[in-house]
Amino acid sequence: MKGSLWLAWRQQRMLVGIGAAVLAAAAAIAAYYRSGMLDELNSGRFADCAPDPLHCTQPVTGVPLLLDVEPLTYLGVLNIVLPVVIGVFWGAPLLGRDRELGTYRMVLAQGVSRHQWFASRFALAAAATAALSGLLAGAFAWWWRPAADRSYGLFWYENTALSGSGPRVVAASLFGLAAGTLLGLLARRVLSAMGLTLLLTGAMTLVLEWTHRTRLLVPPHIYTSAGIMPKPLMGDKWSAGHYGLVTASGRRDDVMNCPFPSGAQLTECMDRHGYVARYYEANPAGDYWTFQWADTAVLGGLALLLTVVTVLVLRRRV
Repeated sequence: MKGSLWLAWRQQRMLVGIGAAVLAAAAAIAAYYRSGMLDELNSGRFADCAPDPLHCTQPVTGVPLLLDVEPLTYLGVLNIVLPVVIGVFWGAPLLGRDRELGTYRMVLAQGVSRHQWFASRFALAAAATAALSGLLAGAFAWWWRPAADRSYGLFWYENTALSGSGPRVVAASLFGLAAGTLLGLLARRVLSAMGLTLLLTGAMTLVLEWTHRTRLLVPPHIYTSAGIMPKPLMGDKWSAGHYGLVTASGRRDDVMNCPFPSGAQLTECMDRHGYVARYYEANPAGDYWTFQWADTAVLGGLALLLTVVTVLVLRRRV
């Protein structure tokens, strides 16, 4: 290792070390608590629970049976905020510190081109970011799997599982790094770049959470049942909160047009209004990967775009 890459390593080795320490701590905690989770699952306490129950309670007392998944959710939260942390503390100073102090001139005077200066720093940061975020997402998935989609565990559509695992964590982290790098190049002060990066990455995180709740990128499926027949079980589906009734022509109306759960009243109301079926909208568990790849495409595309813009801005700002 020599030249600009050696200098990039010298400047970023502390951040790489901190990332490695965080990863080691997360892996140790995951191994410890996952072992305890498996011991609980093998104890027989959950033997009478259905594979994907809505509720699982103790036979005598009726008290809900729950696993201790709180430490797991903390790891999910860490994975969700990781892009913000990387963007603020790694991306913003990556080029911004040299720009603010003027030390980049000394580097360029040694025969290193501006693109080599950028490429060596960004490539090292991107490789470390991808490795750290990918391994943290993998640790979450490994810990979560025994308790996935169980009423006594953690369902796939909960924020910490949907946004804190899978390839979208890697794409989001690279987006945070790219956003911070560009803003560090554009802003005159590193602190200003850090503040702008915090706003941008935080806003992007909230926007994606909003798209999840509204199903903007992944529309829900429609489940129907003829007449007053029992509706398909919700199970591990993620309800969109839309329920209603269907006419013979296929028109869907609000459930409050016949606000009766079942029985003769519901039958009479449906006959009077010409309803032939009931429906609800929900995303099945298989849509976990659809959400994942949709987020990954959005965040990965933005990361690539911001990186290209950074390369173009280098010609004017450095």
